[in-house]
Amino acid sequence: MRSIYLDYNATTPIAPAVQEAMLPFLAEHYGNPSSTHALGRAAHEAAEDARSRVAHWLGAQRDEIVFTSGGTESNNLALKGVAFAAREFGGHLVISAVEHPAVVQPAKFLERLGWRLTILGVNRHGLVDPAEVEAAFQPDTRLVSVMHANNEIGVVQPLGKISEICRRHGVLLHTDAAQTAGKLSTRVDDLGVDLLTVAGHKVYAPKGVGALYVRRGVTLEPVLHGAGHEAGLRAGTENVPYIVGLGRAASLAEQSLLEAGDRLTALRDRLLDKLREAIGPSLSVNGEDAPRLPNTLSVNFPGVVAGEMLRQIPELCASTGAACHSGSTHMSATLAAIGLEPEIARGTVRLSLGWYTDADQVDRAAQLLIAAWENSR
Repeated sequence: MRSIYLDYNATTPIAPAVQEAMLPFLAEHYGNPSSTHALGRAAHEAAEDARSRVAHWLGAQRDEIVFTSGGTESNNLALKGVAFAAREFGGHLVISAVEHPAVVQPAKFLERLGWRLTILGVNRHGLVDPAEVEAAFQPDTRLVSVMHANNEIGVVQPLGKISEICRRHGVLLHTDAAQTAGKLSTRVDDLGVDLLTVAGHKVYAPKGVGALYVRRGVTLEPVLHGAGHEAGLRAGTENVPYIVGLGRAASLAEQSLLEAGDRLTALRDRLLDKLREAIGPSLSVNGEDAPRLPNTLSVNFPGVVAGEMLRQIPELCASTGAACHSGSTHMSATLAAIGLEPEIARGTVRLSLGWYTDADQVDRAAQLLIAAWENSR
């Protein structure tokens, strides 16, 4: 039985070209990039080439890219780094109600240390209102963190408008772009951000590598202290093979952005059309009337429990939006934030497409989902 993988927002396979680029640095080019001998210089040059590739992809300067172990570390470095670098510790920060736990939990950690935290709600489409961002500001607001696009429903936030407000008030803006990198343009000047998070395994690079863009002039305190790697912002011997992989993935993403986006949008809409043709208007889409990622479809199957429905389709890899135990429904924070009713959230399935998804897989997935839904009612 061949799997149909529609869970690209959870993780992506490593692209063959990325794997090929990494292999020499897992074998013969094993030097420590801090060493001055030939093997060390080869590793250092490879890491710096990758830094240039990521910087070019993001429209940044090489010295604005800090390599990390992934999106979680990048988010922690952004939030905690700003907080601990503050001349007077303490202040106010703002996040949205649909952030990934890798932003929510560092923010709540800072709140336990005495920072004040405002969590902004979203409308029923999952969008943050920029006017509410401005209304939340206090005299000592230091940082706003709003994700570029949501990992569950794919809604893209109005970062440009939020950036204008932050600039006007002298407040730093961070965005978690783990889900948009490689799917939408993430050029930092266009977005108007001071800090931006990239996760390698969401863009066809390995798990365990990521990057944080840090605009020149922004001061961070490291989360990891040690020998001063990554311009003193991230101590620890660089993971050269994975950094090389991220660099190659960045180049691939930059080259394929427009073509892949158009293709994935067409496949996503094809999948929705087939589901709606069979199920009808009772099949609702989360965030349908808002700007969304080209690859993401969050649908609510009526009258069923999504987890039970998906268990009937072992060949289909997809995610649910709620966990149901003993008759109760535990919704994700995102579905709760958009006000989805629990009985609807029980049937939520996230279908996220990627580079290797084709029309035959989409058609087969639609057939399987329709059959399982009919069998589950």
